[in-house]
Amino acid sequence: MTEMHSGLLTIIATPIGNLEDLSPRAGQAIAGASLILVEDRRHAQRLFQHLGVQPKTMALHEHNERALAPQIAQRIAAGEQIALLSDAGMPLISDPGFPLLALLREQQLPVTIIPGPNAAVAALSLSGLPSDRFSFEGFLPAKAGARRARLAVLQSESRTMIFYEAPHRIVATITDMAELWGRNRPAALCRELTKIYEECIRDSLGGLLERLSQQPDKVRGEMTLILGGAPEQDPGEQEADRWLAPLLEELPLTQAVRIAEAQSGMAHRLLYRRALALTSGREPA
Repeated sequence: MTEMHSGLLTIIATPIGNLEDLSPRAGQAIAGASLILVEDRRHAQRLFQHLGVQPKTMALHEHNERALAPQIAQRIAAGEQIALLSDAGMPLISDPGFPLLALLREQQLPVTIIPGPNAAVAALSLSGLPSDRFSFEGFLPAKAGARRARLAVLQSESRTMIFYEAPHRIVATITDMAELWGRNRPAALCRELTKIYEECIRDSLGGLLERLSQQPDKVRGEMTLILGGAPEQDPGEQEADRWLAPLLEELPLTQAVRIAEAQSGMAHRLLYRRALALTSGREPA
C-alpha cells in the first residue's frame, strides 16, 4: 500500500491591528509549521515576537509568487507543513497567494484554512449600511482615468460595495465617486480598525469630503470605504448603462450615445437620458 504524503498548506488569518485577535489555533499552527510564507519578514516579526516563536520564513509577494509557487508546491508534496500569512487579515483577499493556491488545486495538494480577522467584513459590520448583499471591489486602479472607468462600470451596482484605499488616494477616490454617483450616496469610511484610534465615519460621499478637508489628520491609516448601492434600476436602464459607461470615459456624450445606439439597437431617447445621468457633475469629455 502506498503511503500518502502528509504535507499541507494552511492559510491563516492574522490580526488587522490588535494582536490579541489572533486565535489560539492560528498561533499553534504558526508555531508548528516548518515554513511560514509572509509578505514582509519585518512586519511578520512583530507577530512572531507576540507568540514567542522564531519560525523559518520565506517572503511571498506579488513580485515573486508566480516564480516561487512550483517550489512551494514541491515542498508540500514532499510532506512539509507550510503556512501562508499576509501582513494583516485574510491571505488572498487583496493580498498575495492566488497563483500558489491555483497550482496546489491543479496538483490536488491539500489546503486548509484558519479563518479570522478581515478588514472588509469588519468595516461592513460597523458601517450601518445593508449587509445582506454586498460586493468586495478591493483596491481601485491608482491612475485617475482607469479608476473612473472602473467606477463607471459599477454605476448601476445595487449591492453595498467595499473598497480598500491608500490614505494618499482616498480624497481623489471619494471625489471621483461623488462626481460619478452623486454627493448624496451613503457611505462609511473606516480606518485603524481594532487599533487605538479606530474610527468609522458614517456620512454621504459629499459629507466625507467635507470632513476630510476640514480634518486632514483623518487621512491616515489603513482605510476601508463602504458605499451604499445604487437604487434598483429598470433592466433597460441597466443595459443602457453597460453600453454607455466605457464609451463615456473616452468620448463626448453625443458621440457615445450614437455609437451605443448603433451597436445595441436601443432607443436613442433612453440612451441619451442615461448618458446625461451618468455624466451628471462630470467635466465634459
